[in-house]
Amino acid sequence: MSLVKYIDRKNTDCAKWDGLESSFSRGDLLAMWVADMDFQVPECVSDALKKYVDMGAFGYYVPPAGYYDAFINWEEKYHGYELKRDWMRFAPGVVPAFNWLVQLLAGEGEGVAVMQPVYYPFMMAVENNNRRLINCPLLSTEHGYEMDYESFEETIIREDVKAFIFCSPHNPVGRVWKRDEIRRMLDICKRHNVYVISDEIHHDIIMSGHEHVPSATAGDTEGAYDDILVTLTAATKTFNLAAVQNSIVIIPDEELREKWDKFTGGIRISCGNAFGYVAVQAAYEKGRPWFEELLGIIEGNFKYMRDRLKAELPEVKVADLEGTYLMWIDLSAYVNEAEAMKHLMEDECRIAADYGSWFGGDRYAGCIRINLATSRENIETAADRIIRALKKQ
Repeated sequence: MSLVKYIDRKNTDCAKWDGLESSFSRGDLLAMWVADMDFQVPECVSDALKKYVDMGAFGYYVPPAGYYDAFINWEEKYHGYELKRDWMRFAPGVVPAFNWLVQLLAGEGEGVAVMQPVYYPFMMAVENNNRRLINCPLLSTEHGYEMDYESFEETIIREDVKAFIFCSPHNPVGRVWKRDEIRRMLDICKRHNVYVISDEIHHDIIMSGHEHVPSATAGDTEGAYDDILVTLTAATKTFNLAAVQNSIVIIPDEELREKWDKFTGGIRISCGNAFGYVAVQAAYEKGRPWFEELLGIIEGNFKYMRDRLKAELPEVKVADLEGTYLMWIDLSAYVNEAEAMKHLMEDECRIAADYGSWFGGDRYAGCIRINLATSRENIETAADRIIRALKKQ
């Protein structure tokens, strides 16, 4: 019996399915955009939340030791990262966390770097907080996307960059960075006193043959980068828990922790709601069997979509999926302008995808990002529509 169960989320106040008109021209599209899943959470999470609801009193809550232990044990067992409870801080989401850190680690008008194409709230965090956005684009090579270390270091020096928002695994191109890649990037940042905000929210969604290396463990010696590094993660992507708004900020360095605590003390946000703690603890304690089945579904959906596109649209380029449940597809051989892509996807294919231009402007207008965390039926429908529409071109 399958542990991972698809659910039709239409008409459930779901942002992905019921909020289409916020970003698209119509509301009847096949929703393949927002990065959450069309799967019910593990039964252990539902059971824990039901037990808490049945208790019936929802006063002030103290996160139990079991919440911290569940995450610490998960990180050590599955990622080899031995972290301490004192390093853990709360944020209502990874996005609020890196917005706060941009304010903490760079002054107004100072440079904050990203590597496009990248998760577009990174750019929004920089610009909305009156910092200077510095792009150090990834290289697209015959072997996939890679960091351009020489250009990265030159740009850091030239633009006097103060902080860098790192995406690991990378959204949207699906790279799982190797240890030497992460180390080389961190060495550059340490050499030039650049803080690194490492967004590792997808760190569990790793395809077979790959391994996530926490940035904090990439050094030759323990704690080599602690003085410049803050790691952000959550159970959000792993267990489909975005709505409980519980994310984890890992700050090994005491001075950086003091800065964080002063900032969050000033805005009076140092802990979340009880439902988030209950759900996350249950997921990390008992949700592994569900998660392992989920990985097989995601990898199967990717291979199906990739193989269909390669067979029927040979000029389409598909980035290899090493991590995340997000598929980066280059359709520029057929369409390479933002408006033309919008017409193709919304009017011809009737699909809501994340547009490549959102991740770094016109340079990526020929690309789309597709969410694979849905039913095979939806994946098949999306593939059929894309192939049919592009064969008309």
